[in-house]
Amino acid sequence: MHAAALVIGIAMLVLVLLDAFETIVLPRRVTRPFRLTTLFYRLTWRPWRLLARAMPPGRRRETFLSFFGPLSLLMLLATWAVSLTLGFGLLQWGMGAHETVTGREITTFWDVLYMSGSTFFTLGLGDVLPKTAGAKFFTIVECALGIGFLGLIIGYLPVIYQSFSERERTIAFLDSRAGSPPTAFEVLRRAARTNNVQEVVSILQQFESWAADILESHISYPVLCMYRSQHDNQSWLSALTTILDLSALVMVGVDGIPPAQARLTFAMARHTVVDLTQIFNTPPILDGKNNDRLPPEKLAAFRKALRDQGVALRDDAEATEKLTRLRALYEPHARALAKFFVLTLPPFRAEKERKDNWQTSAWKKIEGSNTLMITEEHF
Repeated sequence: MHAAALVIGIAMLVLVLLDAFETIVLPRRVTRPFRLTTLFYRLTWRPWRLLARAMPPGRRRETFLSFFGPLSLLMLLATWAVSLTLGFGLLQWGMGAHETVTGREITTFWDVLYMSGSTFFTLGLGDVLPKTAGAKFFTIVECALGIGFLGLIIGYLPVIYQSFSERERTIAFLDSRAGSPPTAFEVLRRAARTNNVQEVVSILQQFESWAADILESHISYPVLCMYRSQHDNQSWLSALTTILDLSALVMVGVDGIPPAQARLTFAMARHTVVDLTQIFNTPPILDGKNNDRLPPEKLAAFRKALRDQGVALRDDAEATEKLTRLRALYEPHARALAKFFVLTLPPFRAEKERKDNWQTSAWKKIEGSNTLMITEEHF
């Protein structure tokens, strides 16, 4: 029994320490088939997602989903701490607790586990003490790991929230340029309205860099994908999909907008979407017939609406085929991520006009008055 406890304790310590190293310290994707973190999120995210889908779409469901990211991170850290404490307890017990621990007339496993917990969290109570040289050595090692674990948490959490803040700051940039939720149609329409179609190139440049940041940060720290945006009608996936839509349209051909930057942005954004599907093992959903974001009749209406706004989009058969091919490169992956994270993909063009987030507030009655109504005419 003691030998089994020793083996299990060593295995737990190796598994947890390797998992924590890969999750916090190692800045790259891990392809190992079995990981404690992966198992943890499979066991927690799936039931959480099922409960969310049982709720009607709306603010309540979004609030419920927004709790998972931060809460799961705290739960994962607690799981590591408990597992390390238990692992060292099993290690000490496997070495022969009646010979290695003093302070009790009868040493039980719970006494050893108590000593392990007080050592890992550096309490230093001293009522249960190691006796032999081996027990003292592993007590020192556990104490050092406890201090190092605390240091990693102190350094890890600010990195997570800094990456989240940088992501959301760029998403907020889309609000006044692409609408809420963002659409490629609004980007082109608003640029044409201000007689500044070159602004589209500037937006594509900025979001090429943003997509690269998402690729680096969300692969290094996948838990960031679980963090919801500040507004229910915004998300990192909707912003990424909108930029891919916009890039595809410009690559197909929009008068006055050179396609060179669109190609670069499309490549980076598509790279990000595809790699994230690999991280979460979400195969692309190829069948989009029942949920086609731009069927032929909508595409014709989309082109007409752009022409009415002074934006000329190529409408020949070759352009239509090229747009279909480009969409097939990223939409199946975006659909898979949207299903996995319970997110909504943005349309190419909103079905009806909606106010941007910056145009609204909780004081609807006041903003509905003649004095504080915010409309496009203010600009």
